[in-house]
Amino acid sequence: MLDGLDLAGIGLLAVSGLGFLIYLGLLGQKPSLKRTVAKTVAVAALTVLAFHAGGPWLLVLALALSAAGDAFLAHEGDPAFLGGLGSFLLAHIAYAVLLLSSGSGLASAPVAGVMTVAVFALAMGTLMVRNAGPLALPVAAYVLAIAVMGLGGVTVGGLVLLGAALFMASDAILGSEKFLMAENSPAKRLTGPAVWVLYYAGQALITLGLLA
Repeated sequence: MLDGLDLAGIGLLAVSGLGFLIYLGLLGQKPSLKRTVAKTVAVAALTVLAFHAGGPWLLVLALALSAAGDAFLAHEGDPAFLGGLGSFLLAHIAYAVLLLSSGSGLASAPVAGVMTVAVFALAMGTLMVRNAGPLALPVAAYVLAIAVMGLGGVTVGGLVLLGAALFMASDAILGSEKFLMAENSPAKRLTGPAVWVLYYAGQALITLGLLA
């Protein structure tokens, strides 16, 4: 995965990984500038890496929007959630266009992969939209964007497909935490780390897969 990276690229990947680890260690703490910076740096460094390596401009855009979404979601409350939702909606659209234009096309995509994404999107969309209240429309748009990105991942395959699958799993857990779990649910002690690990791994794999 690292064969195509020069020394600067490897250094940027190391900075990204450090941001990931620092934020993982701060997950149990209250929102702070340190938490926000660590979370944002993790994917912001991937953005710089994609630009430095001459990656597709849509990849750079998707990563930059994701880093903005991370900055929003490092805080609590509905305004921060809506900012993160909007940023990641645009990021998923950029990813969807990029992956669908980079892959082999939906006509030749594996049927099993297409069906898996369709079932996932239908189940996730139904559950989330029913419980999203006034956020039902933006959540529905977000789920649709995730599904199209997932289909794009199926057409590309390899590391990109694995990364897209992990990204989708992260979003599913985050949506469950936000709309399906009780405020004091003990499961929330596990959802935070799971969302972050799956999300970051997904972003890193998509990036490295497209730069390979």
